[in-house]
Amino acid sequence: MHAAEKTLETPSIDAVSALARDDMQAVDRLVSSSLESDVALVSQVSRYIVASGGKRLRPLIVLLAARAFDYAGEQHVRAAATIEFIHTATLLHDDVVDSSSRRRGKDSANTVFGNQASVLVGDFLYSRAFQMMVDMDSMRVMRILADATNTIAAGEVMQLMNVHDPDTTEDAYLQVIYRKTARLFEAGAQIAAVLAGRTDAEETAMIEYGRSLGTAFQLVDDALDFDASPDELGKNLGDDLAEGKATLPLIVAMRDGSAEQRELIRHAVLEGGLDDLQRIQSVIESTGALQYTAARAQEAANQAIDALSDIPDSDYKEALIAIAEFSVRRRS
Repeated sequence: MHAAEKTLETPSIDAVSALARDDMQAVDRLVSSSLESDVALVSQVSRYIVASGGKRLRPLIVLLAARAFDYAGEQHVRAAATIEFIHTATLLHDDVVDSSSRRRGKDSANTVFGNQASVLVGDFLYSRAFQMMVDMDSMRVMRILADATNTIAAGEVMQLMNVHDPDTTEDAYLQVIYRKTARLFEAGAQIAAVLAGRTDAEETAMIEYGRSLGTAFQLVDDALDFDASPDELGKNLGDDLAEGKATLPLIVAMRDGSAEQRELIRHAVLEGGLDDLQRIQSVIESTGALQYTAARAQEAANQAIDALSDIPDSDYKEALIAIAEFSVRRRS
């Protein structure tokens, strides 16, 4: 069934979380025990960022997808925790690279503990994730996660190469967000199918679901950087612009704006900073760049939903659909 044909009301995000409550509590216990270290600062920084909130969508997808495939084992909990550790490590490293001061509405870990501690604890979380992969005793799962982690790192380097480049294309931007964000969503959904021993077709469906969902999620995130309050966003408004990142709203505004508007944004991307943020927000609004970005996000979310069409119906499948719908209507 195509996403546009869906008429049944999908559950709320709270109902989705409730559906996976027992599994998520098991993930939380495993995360907590895995953060233990005889080096006090490691535990302190790790707990700070893990306890700082976040939607926990990546582990939630692993848990729901595994249950949608009637998986009856316990390795989905370990896989979900591993995904969360990889994601958390990337956050620690990202905030150092981007000199970010806010994360999830709080001071970022590098602001509180310093860059050195953030980088090194990020390394600890990466290595702990690989220890947990080994514990799953599945070469297939290890390969998926190892490849995903390598792709994420390459995506970070690609993004660094694009910083202060106003000529970044939409295709180049989409490549970065696939590598940086969507790849881990994709890996989590795929692992659920692998653990459940599902068919190649079902595994491919979950790959497409994760990839499309991650794309939608990042597109909305980049739009919110110009269209949300700092409290909603959990970080400083215009952070991407301040860092000289040409995200899709800026790419479209330069493409469709006047020569004067284009030059305004080009200068801001080249130089970084937020001196012209209000004027640039006006250009983004007048050129329809946010609407374009939202449309691309909706298209990706619909692709994610369509990918589930041949997955057996269940409350867990409906929950996966609800997450795709939530990804394009969220405000933080």
